[in-house]
Amino acid sequence: MRAGGSEDQAEKAETSEAGRAGSTERGGNGSQTHTAQDENAGDETTSLMEEVLRRENLMEAYKRVKRNRGAAGVDGMTVEELMPYCRAHWDEIRERLLNGSYIPSPVKKVEIPKPNGNGTRTLGIPTVLDRMIQQAIHQVLTPIYDPTFSESSFGFRPGRSAHQAISQAKRYVAEGYDWEVDIDLSNFFDRVNHDVLMSRLARVVKDKRLLLLIRKYLQAGMMEGGVTSPRTEGTPQGGPLSPLISNVLLDELDKELESRGHRFCRYADDVTIYVKSEAAGKRVMETLTKFLEKRLRLKVNREKSAVARPWERTFLGYSFTGEKDARVRISGESVKKLKKKLKPLWKKGRGQSLQSTIRRLNQIIVGWVSYFRMSEVDWCLKDLDSWIRHRLRCIAWRHWKNPRIRMRNMRKLGVREHIAATAAYADAGPWRASTLHAVHTALPNSMLSEMGLRSLLDEYRRFASST
Repeated sequence: MRAGGSEDQAEKAETSEAGRAGSTERGGNGSQTHTAQDENAGDETTSLMEEVLRRENLMEAYKRVKRNRGAAGVDGMTVEELMPYCRAHWDEIRERLLNGSYIPSPVKKVEIPKPNGNGTRTLGIPTVLDRMIQQAIHQVLTPIYDPTFSESSFGFRPGRSAHQAISQAKRYVAEGYDWEVDIDLSNFFDRVNHDVLMSRLARVVKDKRLLLLIRKYLQAGMMEGGVTSPRTEGTPQGGPLSPLISNVLLDELDKELESRGHRFCRYADDVTIYVKSEAAGKRVMETLTKFLEKRLRLKVNREKSAVARPWERTFLGYSFTGEKDARVRISGESVKKLKKKLKPLWKKGRGQSLQSTIRRLNQIIVGWVSYFRMSEVDWCLKDLDSWIRHRLRCIAWRHWKNPRIRMRNMRKLGVREHIAATAAYADAGPWRASTLHAVHTALPNSMLSEMGLRSLLDEYRRFASST
C-alpha cells in the first residue's frame, strides 16, 4: 500500500465502533439496500443542474476555489481574475451549461514526484472556471452519495480521515484478523473506465444534462507543451470532482466486500482486507482480483499486492508491531520518505544560517508528527531526533569551512584548546567529524533547542498529552 496523499489530510474523531460494526453485519443485504437507496434518490435527482447553478451553491464553490488557490489552468486565468470574468460572461456560461453546449477546457498536465520516490504522478489542472463548476457539482452530489457509502470507506469524505481507518484496522488485528490482503490498484486514477463509471453515476443521477457535463469533464483533453491529447479513460487527479467520482466507482467494491462479510478498510484506492489465515487471504486475493478486473475493469498490480501479516505491510504510512498485542507504529517506509523529503533542506542549509534551516525544518517536523501521532511506539522518533541533530552539526561543520575557523568557533563555544585543535585538524569528512566529542560539546542538544529546534519526540508527547 502507498502512503499517498493521505499524509497531509485533516484528522478528526474516530468513527463509533457500533457504526463500523454495522457495515459488516449487513452481510448479503448490502447491495439490496444500495439499490433501494438508488431508486429513491433517482426521484429527486432529475433537476440537479438547477441546484448546481443555484447562486448560493456557486458562491460557496467560488469561495472554496479562492481559498484553495492553486495554479492557473491552460488559459492562464488566476483565481483573482475569476470573479471579474464571471461577472462579464456568466449569463452566457450558465445558458451553455443548461442547454448542454458547454465544453470544458483541456486540463494542464503537471508531473509531480510520487511520495515513494519511484517515478512521477500525473496531475490534470483544470482552469479556475472549471474548478468552480466542478466544485459546485461536488457540493450537490456529496450529500446524495455520501450517506450511501460504506462505513469502511474513509478517503475524501466529510468527517472521515486516515486516522479513523488506522483505528479500524487496529481493531480488526486485535480481534484476530491478523492476515492482511493488500490490494494495489495499478495507476487507478489513470485507468478508470468512463463507461463503467458513468453507468454507476446514472443509477442515482437522473439529470441527463449533469451526466453529460460530467462525461465531458472525464473526456476533456490533457494539454502539454501546447498540444492537447484526447482522453478515453482515467480521471486525472487535480480537479475537485475526481475524489468523489472515484469513491462512486469503488463503492461497488465496498458493497461486494460487505456482502461477503469481510473486514476491510479503504482510503481512496488503498484497500486492505483482514482475514484469519493465509489460505483465506489467498482466496480473497484471487476472487477480488477477478471482480476488479472484470466488473470494474481496473488493473491489479500483482507484484505490489500481497497476502501478509499486517506488521509486514504499510497502510497509510503506518504499520504494526509484530507482538501478540499488536501496536500501531510508524512504518519504516514512512521514515525513509521523511529523510528523502529533508534531503534538499540539508543541501540548501549549506548556504544559509543554521537558524533558517531550523525554522524550515520545524514546519516539516510539526506536520509530520501531527499525522503520525497515532503511533503507539516512539523509538523511531528518538532515532530521528538524533539523526536530525547530527545533520545540523554537519551543516555547522561545513559552515566553519577550514581548520582555523573551526578551532576558533569551537573555542568560542567552550571547547578546551587541545580538544578543539584535535577535532579541527582531524582527517575526517563533515559527516564523521560532526560525531566528534568536541563538536557535541560546541553544539549540544540544549543549544540546538535554544536555536529553536523542535524535537519530534517532544512534539509527539505534546500531541499525546492533549488527546
